Order: sequence, then C-alpha cells, then structure tokens
Amino acid sequence: MRRKREDEFHPDQVLSWLQQRAPQMTASVREMVIRESPTRDKAACDSFCAHLAEEFRSLGGEIRIHRQRTAGDHLQVSFAGGHGRKPVLLLGHYDTVYDLGTLETMPWREEKGQLYGPGVFDMKAGIVQMMFALWALRETAGGLPRPVKVLLVSDEEEGSATSRAITEKLAKPCAAVLVCEPSGPGGALKTARKGVGAFTVKVIGRAAHSGLDFEKGHSAILELAHQIQAIARMTDTKRGITMNVGIIRGGTRNNVVAAEASAEMDLRIVQKSDGAEMERRVRRLRAVNPHCQLKIEGGINRPPLERTKHVAALFELARGIARELGFELREVAVGGGSDGNFTAGIGVPTLDGLGAVGDGAHAVHEHVIAAELPARAALLAGLIQAIR
Repeated sequence: MRRKREDEFHPDQVLSWLQQRAPQMTASVREMVIRESPTRDKAACDSFCAHLAEEFRSLGGEIRIHRQRTAGDHLQVSFAGGHGRKPVLLLGHYDTVYDLGTLETMPWREEKGQLYGPGVFDMKAGIVQMMFALWALRETAGGLPRPVKVLLVSDEEEGSATSRAITEKLAKPCAAVLVCEPSGPGGALKTARKGVGAFTVKVIGRAAHSGLDFEKGHSAILELAHQIQAIARMTDTKRGITMNVGIIRGGTRNNVVAAEASAEMDLRIVQKSDGAEMERRVRRLRAVNPHCQLKIEGGINRPPLERTKHVAALFELARGIARELGFELREVAVGGGSDGNFTAGIGVPTLDGLGAVGDGAHAVHEHVIAAELPARAALLAGLIQAIR
C-alpha cells in the first residue's frame, strides 16, 4: 500500500477518524478537568504540567519544561514534520480561575451532550483538541506536514507575567499562531481582541481627627473621588476605549480624615496607537487639592489583536476548511485579551478562538458541547496543513 504523503490532507478522513474517537476525546477532557490547576496554586499547576508533558510525549513530542519559581511551570512541545516549511505554534494555557477544591461544588458531569466542570471551556477542552488534531494528522496523513510547536502556560489568567517572553520568542519564527482559547458565540473565531491595560492611582493626603481638627486634614478619599470622575471621562465607546475603576481602597476609620486612598482600573483599547495615548492621559492626571499627591503605576500589558489583512486571510482559510468539513464559521471581535494579543503584537499572523464550542467561561455553568470536539480538532488539523 502506498504510504500517504505528509502534505496530503483529506478532511473527510480526518473528521471520520476523530468522530470514531469522540468517546476518547470526552474521556480525555474529563481527565483534564478533574486535575485542578488554579493559577495561584503552583503545586497543582506543576502536577498538571507534568501530566500534560506525558500526554504530548506519547504523541511523539519533544518536551521542554520552563521551570518557574512562583508561577506554575510552562510546557513547550516540539514536533518534527515536513521539510522547508515554517512551523506553526499552537498556543494556550492550562491554568484556571477556580480555587483548589472547586470540584466539590462544581463537579465534572455529562448532561444532555454537554460537558461541565471548572476550566472545561477555558480552556482544557481546547488542549484536548490540540492533542487529537496532531494525532489525527499523524495517523491519517502519515505524519505531520510541517514542524509544530505547542506552548501551554500557567499564568495567562493573571496577565502572563512569567510567560510572555517565552511566548513571543517561540512565536517569532512561526508562519502563524493558532490560539486554542474558547470560541466565540456559536463557535465563532476571534479575529480581533481588545488590548488591555491596568493602572493604579494612589493618593496621599493628610490625616486629621474629623471632629477636633477637620480643617487640618486633606482627604485622600475626596481627592480620589475627583480622580475617578476624570478617569471615567476618558471612556470613548465610539473608539472602543473603556476605563473601568474596579477596586477602590482608602481610609482607616470613619472619624479620621483619610491619609491614603487608591483605585485600580482596567483599560481596553481597539488600536495599538490608542494605548500610548491613554497611558499619557492617565499619567497627566493632577491633584485637584494641592496638598494631596498622586502616584500612578501600571500601563498596557496586552497589545490589541487587530484584524489585519493577515488575520483576515487566516480566517478565510479556516472558513474554507470548515466548509469542506461540513459546517459554517463566522468571526467575532471581543473585548477580552489572550496570549494571542502578544503574538499579534509582534507581527505574527494570529487566529484565536479555535478551542471548544460552549459557554460560561469563569462561571458555574461553564460547559462545552461534546459533539463539536471532533470537528473543531479537524479544523485545527486542516489549518496546520494548509497555512503557507
């Protein structure tokens, strides 16, 4: 029998192979979910990272673990394949927002074709789709059509402080980055994501007894109230710019004029150029009360994933593959960020939302649709083959 060439891709064969293994995919998703991996629990993350390493090693991947002192370890996997073609990077994270022990109140379950549990949608089912896409290509096409890199990080849910440099370095030589974060509504791919910034405004005033020496005090809380109003006026929804003050702190007692107060805020932007502008505007804030001082910290931590012509071309490629597989794809722009923002920010074509179809990320009803797992894995396999 003629050996299948590595550059051959037959959507019907790949999808059929995956559909036959749908129960295995569900079992693998379950295994991922029952192994909890909260961002802030290093021991749990490291244990899960080791499990993932064995899973990808069994597929023939070369494992490299990036050890971390505070965050969980990051997993890099390299697969050989093809000749003369640039690699693609499959990007994702394995940390979840749920505290250790959440399984007791939010247990794994299957119900009416949906799979439930902490992190199942964001984004453990996406990791399973990565694994099965690679396995399907190896089995149906005689091997991988090109080199493939996989990076799964442990700190995406809290800003990717320890993994960003690794992500950008690994992505730089790649033809494209395929992000297996959850899909948008109805399985839509994400062709644009807002950039994200975080700032803290600290106010230093002067304490005084509110009954005996009220006039000698200068309230940091009152000054912060002025600053919050100024910050709120920076929102420009027509340009997609939002500034949200989400946390405020200040004062010690109700009979003391507050000496300190602070506000933590979230910035979202659509265009990269808006980030520099908004940083300048925040840093130009000045105290209304000359006896108070402002200290401003923070900045842009994720550039936007903009819908460039390269992103649009990737989406059209994906849409064509989806049609061959028998379903329609649409695209969506979202306000949330992912590590795909970093790779897009350094100019590497990036397509996001290739993970599972479901709903409820970070919520008690978080779930994925089991029947969609094979088709989404087949779509990923098709993109690995088709990207030039």
